[in-house]
Amino acid sequence: MQVFVTGATGLIGSAVVAELLQHGHTPLGLARSDASAAKLEAVGAEAVRGSLTDLDVLRAAAGSADGVIHLAFSNDFSSPEALARSIEEEAAAQAAIGEALVGTGKPYVVCSGTPAVPGRASTEADALPLDGPVAGRSRAVTSTLAFAERGVRTSAVRLPRTVHAEGQGGFAGLLTQIARQSGVSGYIGDGSQRWPAVHAKDAAALFRLALENAPAGTAWHAVDDEGDPVKAIAEVIGRRLGVPVQEVPADSYGPIGAIFAADQPASSAHTRETLNWQPVHPKLLDDLELIKP
Repeated sequence: MQVFVTGATGLIGSAVVAELLQHGHTPLGLARSDASAAKLEAVGAEAVRGSLTDLDVLRAAAGSADGVIHLAFSNDFSSPEALARSIEEEAAAQAAIGEALVGTGKPYVVCSGTPAVPGRASTEADALPLDGPVAGRSRAVTSTLAFAERGVRTSAVRLPRTVHAEGQGGFAGLLTQIARQSGVSGYIGDGSQRWPAVHAKDAAALFRLALENAPAGTAWHAVDDEGDPVKAIAEVIGRRLGVPVQEVPADSYGPIGAIFAADQPASSAHTRETLNWQPVHPKLLDDLELIKP
């Protein structure tokens, strides 16, 4: 299957491209630069030059491929306004790809975050939140899944707060970056709030399984660790970097501080049983031991 992949050179995208190649698919990766194109071609994938705002490029690539996996997001959390722009950009791109696939029956896999449900681990049956700082992403994913009613085999892989590889990535990666800059490995409150996590290679396997097998309009959880306490994450980071571990105010994390403060464990029992997805790579706390001082 020829698969158009946005975000193909990022942490998750690189793992997805490798997973597709290992299972006989031909990835076509969106590349914004010569360096990104060269990275894709070096591993045996093809490059499609353009960015997430080049809607005509997205439509053409999606229309010519046998399926699409959408991963690209600018990840600009510097301000509420910047985050809103990133979300609007992604929503427009997702819609353009969906329109290009109407009536084809082709698979179209997008991603979102796992929802938080007070008092328990969220499941695949729980709705995404339609309020809060990233609610626009939830609305965009919900709209994309609705293309199932227009002849597109849409599905959504819900990613946990940390998708990691070799000690990098996700919320834990942001905590590491902030700890390097500030000299403190911080956590909000008492640090007992839990974040789900998954290794990027395990997440990539689920994207491939959804592409191949997921029924139209369905959502899946790429969760290995159901919920690691944030203080435990901060303690590993602090030890690896040799910096103190302490409580910090939520506003230290800007527009996503409220998300950082929330308890948000998630389950993947239905995904594992239905799609036969079995994570096999290191869990988060073990993987963080690879952080370089």
